[in-house]
Amino acid sequence: MSRSTRISLSIPIAVAALLLAAGCSTAPGSATAVVAPAAPADGGAVVAAAAPANAAAGNAAAGTPSSSNPPTAGQPGRYDAVTDVPGVRVGQVQSARAPYLTGTTVVYFPAMSVAGVDQRGGAPATKETDLLSPLNSNPGVNAIQLGGSSMYGLGATDGVIRWLEDRGEGVPLGPTGVAPIVPAADIYDLGRGGNIKARTTAEWGYLAAQATSAGPVRQGVVGGGTGASSGGRKSGVGTASVYLANGYWVGAIVVVNSAGSAVDPTDCSLLAAHLGIGDEFAGLRTPTAAECHPTAAPAMNSDNLNTTIAVVVTNAPLEKAAAQRLSGNAHDGLARAISPIHTLADGDTVFGVSTGTGTPLANNNPADGSKLNAIYGAGADVLSRAVVKALLSATSVGNRTSYCDTYPSACAQMPQLQQWRTAGDAPEVTQKAIDRAHKKLAVLPVPKR
Repeated sequence: MSRSTRISLSIPIAVAALLLAAGCSTAPGSATAVVAPAAPADGGAVVAAAAPANAAAGNAAAGTPSSSNPPTAGQPGRYDAVTDVPGVRVGQVQSARAPYLTGTTVVYFPAMSVAGVDQRGGAPATKETDLLSPLNSNPGVNAIQLGGSSMYGLGATDGVIRWLEDRGEGVPLGPTGVAPIVPAADIYDLGRGGNIKARTTAEWGYLAAQATSAGPVRQGVVGGGTGASSGGRKSGVGTASVYLANGYWVGAIVVVNSAGSAVDPTDCSLLAAHLGIGDEFAGLRTPTAAECHPTAAPAMNSDNLNTTIAVVVTNAPLEKAAAQRLSGNAHDGLARAISPIHTLADGDTVFGVSTGTGTPLANNNPADGSKLNAIYGAGADVLSRAVVKALLSATSVGNRTSYCDTYPSACAQMPQLQQWRTAGDAPEVTQKAIDRAHKKLAVLPVPKR
């Protein structure tokens, strides 16, 4: 069976497992099989079918907000974004004005949240990841940065930390103050705008933290994905969510900057598009034969320095080891969506976070196993979907051509793309904004002798 005609379920296996664990029914009417329609006459195969009739209206078709109806298990949330998970806010800033082509994405947790991390690939640019080990005492994170500018851009976390300090958020230090915990991972995008010294600083992190919101999240050439590419094609930021059961959500946000490609070399479709749920990928087609030239596919990456970075979040309460397991299983989602993955030229890093409260689910508690397996499986699937959305949302910049510009027949029937590219707020960084942030970052002067 080809990718374009395979059967997809409106409730994925991982979600169905959690429904069963919760004692909910998955009988016909709650898990409807949908067969994709036949290929259209123009030769382009339809990749994603519209949502089944029982997929509750108001449950974020193509990320359209609607709060009048409760969520339905197996469907995306109001925004089809990581901000559908309670307790998550996202802020993004960027500049695509030469010589800049970079930015910063901040995932902020108003209540300190348990977190883990799994780093794979041979060339990471990370900060404060050792704190997240279950062997260490750190209680959680206040925010996570997914940034551009590689090792230089890790300095942008100083601005996030200062923003949190000014709000009194962090590990309490008694009368001394607080210690905000902000792990980070950055992609390699240095020089893609024309000058390697055009890169993010602490001011960018402060501005991104200021911009955090619980609303819709802009995707594509934005934030930490402004300078991103995937297999030589323009890429960017993608995000997705799914509602499980008993109030559990799983969401992901990713910056796709991979040496490998997200495109199937046999038919030029996106490798993980078949994992779409609801109608998020409605209208997406396999490119026509006239557009698809597999032998002419771009090399892995012309600059050979990359990294895909992501945050996967659930509001299910997790112990620290379970958060780390969530991050590790989520790498399966990258492996389904990008090939090859975890190369020596990549520093692929995934953070797993729990915003939940109450008794945490534990890996070594057999009673929690079925719920955890469903959450872990959903984390992998939602990250795969976020990768697809990053490729579809990206627009061409300079000599980096986007997927939709390379294969226009694939995207021509997807009006939701414009919404993904313009949703939410993502301020452009200006010198005036930098000057304002710089004043906020002022520290006590060194005393004169």
